[in-house]
Amino acid sequence: MVLIRKASTSEWAIIADFQQQMALETENITLNPDVLKKGIQEVFKDPAKGGYFVAEMEHHIVGSLMITYEWSDWRNKQIYWIQSVYVVPEFRRRGIYRSLYEHIKTIASGANDVGGIRLYVDRSNLQAQETYSKLGMDGEHYQVFEWMKQSD
Repeated sequence: MVLIRKASTSEWAIIADFQQQMALETENITLNPDVLKKGIQEVFKDPAKGGYFVAEMEHHIVGSLMITYEWSDWRNKQIYWIQSVYVVPEFRRRGIYRSLYEHIKTIASGANDVGGIRLYVDRSNLQAQETYSKLGMDGEHYQVFEWMKQSD
């Protein structure tokens, strides 16, 4: 059985490890550990920036995600953005992400000030896209463009 809960501040190192693994796996980059640590701890210090959720099985954290917030003037509501998704490889294809997503969707559904959930996914990550589609998410409407400064 999977338990989904809000992450505690003391779990920042697990989340950091997950993010290092994800960056290496998806973009073949190694994140600066000091910048990553500060970035994760900043979310715990300031809940307006977002929140982390973890998936736990048999007292081990096997997955996590972060939600951040976007204001939608069209809807006069917050939009939850799912980011930093990671599931430990040996626990993939077992419904861990589904459980995390359903937890966030339940929170969003029960909050009058939340208009929906969004996420972005690498075009080459077809398995993730299939998972998101099966959960009823639609990837047909928007395309994300970005400009990012060089990271520290």
